[in-house]
Amino acid sequence: MEKAICVHGHFYQPPRENPWLEEVEIQESAYPFHDWNDRIAAECYAPNTAARILDSDGKISAITNTYSRISFNFGPTLLSWMERHAPETYRAILEADRLGAERYGHGTAIAQVYNHMIMPLASRADKYTQALWGIRDFETRFGRKPEGLWLPETAVDTESLEVLAELGIAFTILAPHQAAAVRPAGGDEESWRDVSGGHVDPTLPYHCPLPSGRSIALFFYDGPVSHDLAFDGLLDNGDEFARRLEGIFPDEGDDGPARLGHIATDGETYGHHHYRGEMALAYCLNAIEEHSDHRLTVYGAFLEAHPPQQEVRIVENSSWSCIHGIERWRSDCGCNSGGHPGWTQRWRAPLRAAMDWLRDTLAPDYEKTAGDLLRDPWRARDDYIDVVLDRSPENVASFLEAHALKPLDAAGQRKCLKLLELQRHAMLIYTSCGWFFDEISGIETTQVLRYAARALHLAEETLGLHLEEEFARRLEEAPSNITQFGNGMEVYNRLVRVSRIDLHRVGAHYAVSSLFREQDDTPQTIYCYAAECLDCEKHEAGASKMALGRTRFVSHITRDEETITFAALHLGGHNVLSGLSSSIDDSTFEAFKTHMNRAFELGNISELVSTIDTHFGHHSYTLWHLFRDEQRRIMKGILGEVSEQPEHALHEVINTQYTLLNFLREIDMPFPRTLSVAAEIALNADIADTLEAEELDLERLDSLLDAVLRWEVPLDRDAQALRASHRIRTLMLRFADTPLDTALIGRMNAFLETIERISLNPNYWEAQNSCFSVAGQLYPEQQERADRGDSDAAAWLEAFRELSDHLQLRLE
Repeated sequence: MEKAICVHGHFYQPPRENPWLEEVEIQESAYPFHDWNDRIAAECYAPNTAARILDSDGKISAITNTYSRISFNFGPTLLSWMERHAPETYRAILEADRLGAERYGHGTAIAQVYNHMIMPLASRADKYTQALWGIRDFETRFGRKPEGLWLPETAVDTESLEVLAELGIAFTILAPHQAAAVRPAGGDEESWRDVSGGHVDPTLPYHCPLPSGRSIALFFYDGPVSHDLAFDGLLDNGDEFARRLEGIFPDEGDDGPARLGHIATDGETYGHHHYRGEMALAYCLNAIEEHSDHRLTVYGAFLEAHPPQQEVRIVENSSWSCIHGIERWRSDCGCNSGGHPGWTQRWRAPLRAAMDWLRDTLAPDYEKTAGDLLRDPWRARDDYIDVVLDRSPENVASFLEAHALKPLDAAGQRKCLKLLELQRHAMLIYTSCGWFFDEISGIETTQVLRYAARALHLAEETLGLHLEEEFARRLEEAPSNITQFGNGMEVYNRLVRVSRIDLHRVGAHYAVSSLFREQDDTPQTIYCYAAECLDCEKHEAGASKMALGRTRFVSHITRDEETITFAALHLGGHNVLSGLSSSIDDSTFEAFKTHMNRAFELGNISELVSTIDTHFGHHSYTLWHLFRDEQRRIMKGILGEVSEQPEHALHEVINTQYTLLNFLREIDMPFPRTLSVAAEIALNADIADTLEAEELDLERLDSLLDAVLRWEVPLDRDAQALRASHRIRTLMLRFADTPLDTALIGRMNAFLETIERISLNPNYWEAQNSCFSVAGQLYPEQQERADRGDSDAAAWLEAFRELSDHLQLRLE
C-alpha cells in the first residue's frame, strides 16, 4: 500500500484596509507592530519562508521554506497587502510554489474564494464572482491555473461546488464531519453508506457527482490530528508531530488502495498561534522525508496518480468551525471565541439581515444604471478583478474599452468605476470574520460595517440612493454586549459613520500635515490619492506656522478629482486650524494670500483666524481630521516637544543623583517612587535614542544597560526588542554587502553580546538567514585559506564563528 502525507495550511487574515484609503491604518492592539497583518507576517508568514531545523544542541542545522513542501492557500486580500508591505516574504511564497512543482510535479499552492465569504449564505452571482476573483488573483500571482480552491471555513453547499466545477477547479478540502454518505464509484442508490458524524475514511479521495453532470474531487482531512495540532499542543514536538501523521493510516497490511494521510489547519498555527510552530513543522517534514517509509505530497499530485474510486455526498450547509452548520455567520448558535462568558451573539442575525437588505436593494439599481454604460453589468463585475489587480491608466482604459457600450467621457468613466467599486464593497461586507467573533463593536465587525458605509456612499453618488439612515435603523435590532453602545446603530454612528472620507477630507489632511513637513511642491501620494501642488507656500515665525495653497487631488480608484484652496495655521502645541474651499477663484486667492501673509508678518492671530472663517466658513479642520498614521506621527512630534523639558529635568535628576542611586542599590534600599519613575523614563528614552541613532554608540549603550541591571529598572521590552531587531537588520544589510569585513563582524558581535546581557530577545531571524547564506558561500573557502596560513582569513573565521555562536548556527 502506498502511503503519502500532506499538510495543508490555510493562511488568511481579513482585509483590514480603510475602504476610502485602501490601506491599513495603525492598529494599537497590534503593538509594537503597526497593525495585525504586520505582526502576523513577522510571527508566521515570513518565518515559514525560512524555518529553522535544530540539532541536538539547539543550533540551527538547516533552513527550509516550508511552503515548498506543504499544501497551502493564501487569502487574495492578504497577498495584496503582502505584495506592498512584505515583498520579500511575498516573493518567497511565490517561489515556494515553483519549487514545489519541481518537487511534486504540481505546485503547492491552491486558490481561495476572494474575500472569505461564507459561500452557502451567498447569492449565486456572488458565489460565482467570489470564486472567479480568487482564481484570477491566483493566476496573476502564481502564473498558472489553480487545481484546488479553499472554501472559507470549509463552508459548503452543492451550489458552491457546482460553481467551482464550472470554473475548472478539480478539488477542494473539507472536514470529516462534512461527509454524509459514500459508495463505490458508479454504485446504485442502495450502495450508499452513511458516514455522517465524521466516520468517513479521510485517507481516500472522493468523487462528488453534481446535479449538472459535472463533478469535483473532495478530500476530507484527518480530524483528530488537525484538532490536536491546533488546540492540544501537538506542535510542541516535531518528532511527535511526524509520528501522529504516520499513524493516520488504517492497518491493512501491504494491500489496498493508495492512501493519503492529510491534515488542515489555519496556517497561522505555525508561528502566530503557536510560538515557533514553523520550526516544529519544518522538523516534522524533514523527519518524514529522511527517516520514514512515507512520502510527502500535495493534493494535485496525489489526485493525478490516484483518481477517486469512491463517491461521496456532502452534508449541506456545513463548515469546519461551527457544529451547527453555518449558523455562526447568521444566528446566536452558541459558537463563540469563549473569551466572554455571559455575552450573546444575538446581533448576528440582524447584521446578516441588514447586509442582505443592502445587497438586494443595490443590485437592481446597479444593473439598471450600469446597463446604460456597460454591455453586461454582471460580466463587467466578474472581470473587474483585472482592474483591482492593476489600476494603471492603461489597464483601466483597456477594461473600459472592452466593456463599455460606447466610448466614455471622463464623467462616464468615473461613474463606471464607482459602480463597480460599489459592487466590490457590496461583497466585502460579507467577509466571514464580521460574524465569527463575540461582539458587534469588535474590529472585525466594524470593518465589514465600514465596507457597508463605503457602499452606501457610492450608492448616493452613482445611483442617487440615500439608504444610510434606513441601514442604521435596521442595525438597531442588533444588541451589543457593551453598555456604552447598546446596539448596532450606535456602533455604526460612533465607530463607522465618522470614517467617511471625501476629497475635502483628503485636502484637510494635506493642508494640516503640510504644517509639519518640509516645503515640497513635488506630487505626493496620500494613500490612494494623488496630490499635485499648484501654488503652495509655507511661513514660520517662532512657534507659529502658516501654510497656504491650491492643490489638485485625484483618486487612483474612482478618478474623482477636485482642486482645493486651503489655509492652515499652527499656533503651537495641538492648536491647529485649517480651512478649505473648492470654489475660490484665482484672483480671490491672490488677494487672500496677500492679506494672510501681511497678518502673519504682524503676528495678528485674531485677524488670521477671522480671515479663514470669512473665506472658508464651516469648512474648518484640525488635527482631529488627519488620517491615523499621520495623526500619530505629528502628535508624537508635538508630545516630544511638550515632554522635552520634563524629560530633560528627569535626566538631570538621574545625572546628579547617579552615585546616590548606586549607593541605595548597594545597601539594598528601595528607590523612592519619584527616583524610580525618573530612572525608568530616562533610561528607556536613552536606550531608544541610542538604538535608533544613525551611528550606534556601543559604549553608551553598554553604560545604559549597566544602569538598567544595577538599578533593576523596568524596560519596555517589546518596543526595545523591536528597536534592537531593526538595528540588527541594519547591520546585517551592511554585512550582506561586505561579508568579508572582519571589523564589521566584530562590531556586530559586540552589539549582540551587549544586548544579550539583559535578555532582550530581539528577532534574529533575518540575521540568521544572512549569516547562514554567507556560511554556505564563504566559510569553506575562508577555512581553506586559513589552513594555508592566511592571517586575514583566520581572523575572519574567528569573528564569524563568534557571530554564528551568537545566532545559534551550526557551521558544520
